[in-house]
Amino acid sequence: MKLYYSPGACSLSPHIALQESGLSYEAIAAPTKTHKLADGTDYYSINPLGYVPLLVLDDGTQLREGPAIVQYIADQVPAKKLAPANGSLERYKLQEWLNFIGTELHKGFSPLFTPGMPEEAKSIAKTRLAARLQWLDGELANKTYLMGDIFTVADGYLFTVSNWAQHVGVDLSGYANLLAYRARVGARPAVIEAMKAEGLIK
Repeated sequence: MKLYYSPGACSLSPHIALQESGLSYEAIAAPTKTHKLADGTDYYSINPLGYVPLLVLDDGTQLREGPAIVQYIADQVPAKKLAPANGSLERYKLQEWLNFIGTELHKGFSPLFTPGMPEEAKSIAKTRLAARLQWLDGELANKTYLMGDIFTVADGYLFTVSNWAQHVGVDLSGYANLLAYRARVGARPAVIEAMKAEGLIK
């Protein structure tokens, strides 16, 4: 398998999932600013959408969307319990979290990264994010991870997205449960290895 990623982008989520899985893979940097691979290849020639993550399976099949990719990875190693079994209510709860992170948090941060976005729009986005983060902080009370005591692929996604706060002026200091959660996830060896591989920590 090949994972195309851009350092610190949402592709860190499947990068973490792959590290947690123990599966064999190759990570290939596809920076979102240049869309050029290290060998000069135009990334658009591989993924016409131009964004990451992109997972290319050994038979050439491509998976493009992060929440789909991480569930695929989890299903390759069911014993690792990175996702509950397909068809179970718990699996739908996992998908609920993946959708919340993707649509309410991930896309909530997007205006803050958009060049030329008016300050008024950024302020509205921050206010909306604050409400979502406040709710999330309550949900994390007395929980080790989003699904309870077991780390799942949703945790890698939330950790990745919440990392962006420091880069766009979103203050997390008022969310004690979220900060404690981030510390737990960030201390996992697989998370540390994925971040080292992307040059995010030394």
